[in-house]
Amino acid sequence: MRHFLDFEKPIADLEGKIEELKHLSGTGEMNIADEVGKLQAKVERQLRATYQKLTAWQKVQVARHSDRPHALDAIGHLIEDFQPLAGDRSFADDAAIVGGIGRFRGRSVMVIGTEKGATTEQRVRRSFGMARPEGYRKARRLMQMADRFGLPILTFVDTAGAYPGIDAEARGQAEAIARSIETCLAVRVPVIATIIGEGGSGGAVALAVGNRVLMFEHAVYSVISPEGCASILWRSGEYTKDAAEALKMTAQDLERLGVIDAIVPEPLGGAHRNPKVALSSLGKAVGEALDDLAKRDGGQLRIERRDKFLAMGAAED
Repeated sequence: MRHFLDFEKPIADLEGKIEELKHLSGTGEMNIADEVGKLQAKVERQLRATYQKLTAWQKVQVARHSDRPHALDAIGHLIEDFQPLAGDRSFADDAAIVGGIGRFRGRSVMVIGTEKGATTEQRVRRSFGMARPEGYRKARRLMQMADRFGLPILTFVDTAGAYPGIDAEARGQAEAIARSIETCLAVRVPVIATIIGEGGSGGAVALAVGNRVLMFEHAVYSVISPEGCASILWRSGEYTKDAAEALKMTAQDLERLGVIDAIVPEPLGGAHRNPKVALSSLGKAVGEALDDLAKRDGGQLRIERRDKFLAMGAAED
């Protein structure tokens, strides 16, 4: 069954009526095709009206939707001949970060992504997409390999943040994230990062320092979650919605602020309603960015990437 968010209740009611009518039609008792068609048109109008005016907190809910396409979905849809690579060659393999070599539209690439998992078992194994230090060290190893062989790097980010456990801190979580960011800035190949769901804190930035940073229309990207922000500033979860607005974490806010480069459109009702269409739009956006970046030499790519991020937040005269 489709999972509906709280603000989608009117849509859920309409689609429930459609399913009831389809069930009646299947019994052969009546032909209700016209009525179903009218209800479907009403659902589309309701979806359009709802998704055109989403609040920041509602976008957070959409970005976290369980049916939203994840990194492995993007890899499966966009990358051919994908060969996964595991381990950080130091401690372990972190299932929260997936990566490997494949072909994107005939071009060899290195792909790295944060993966939340689709089932409960997978989510637990992948720590709900929250990577430990070995995950970021694996990502760094793969970036360095891509740089060595001249492979463009594509990253797909979907994480609430880095894993917050004591074991991760003991193994150098902050250092691992910083080294991953450092490697993103140092490589001489194109880096295209996409925020496909949640982009949370340093756990997201570690994979998102790219020449081009793309973002799905209803994804979110912030230094902290709205819940975390509310607990720190107001010491109460009652202000979560206010925190979401104040953080300016939507794709539209971040494009206006110059933090991201482009917004990837989602199908009506969000990427979770039609993942294939959403991923096809993502493939088009990544392809256009890669075609443009492929014209530059390694030194230029590195300089442009560094200048881009150093300029963020600089005060204008």
